Amino acid sequence: MANIGIFCATAGGTSMKIADALAEAFEVDEVINMEDDFDDVEQLQEYDVLFIGSSTWGQGDVHHSWVDPLFEISSDGIDFSGKKVAFFGAGDSVKHGEHFCSALGKLHKAFVDAGATPFGYFPKDGYNYEFSLAELDDKLCGLAIDEHNESDKTPKRIETWIESLKSEI
Repeated sequence: MANIGIFCATAGGTSMKIADALAEAFEVDEVINMEDDFDDVEQLQEYDVLFIGSSTWGQGDVHHSWVDPLFEISSDGIDFSGKKVAFFGAGDSVKHGEHFCSALGKLHKAFVDAGATPFGYFPKDGYNYEFSLAELDDKLCGLAIDEHNESDKTPKRIETWIESLKSEI
């Protein structure tokens, strides 16, 4: 199996719920909590496949613990060529429907601009939001979860996404 790293930033626990499901499904021993366990961008380089998670804040921003690593990736020319990256996270499609899970789109842009190959796109069917930077080519660039308004859809969305990831790795 591929060398998989799971990196997650969460505040309310929803993104970590996805990270834990990924760890179980792919038999990964450790989820790197961006606030507690992340040291530097070199940690990301240790893996062939990355699962990158973040909740969305404010005007579609990534969780604060991703701000410095994303800046370093873009400003220092960190090369992610040869790495496959899938994105996941949480948002609120009602209160923040104008920026629903836009953090995923920002993460996607940073990693793809650094040479990573994205995978794990998810159908936007069944979601209700006004706008999202995570929407690319009529799909979401990863798994978006709304535990506030669509918690009944969460288990099936996670299960469906993980099954599609298994076929893409």
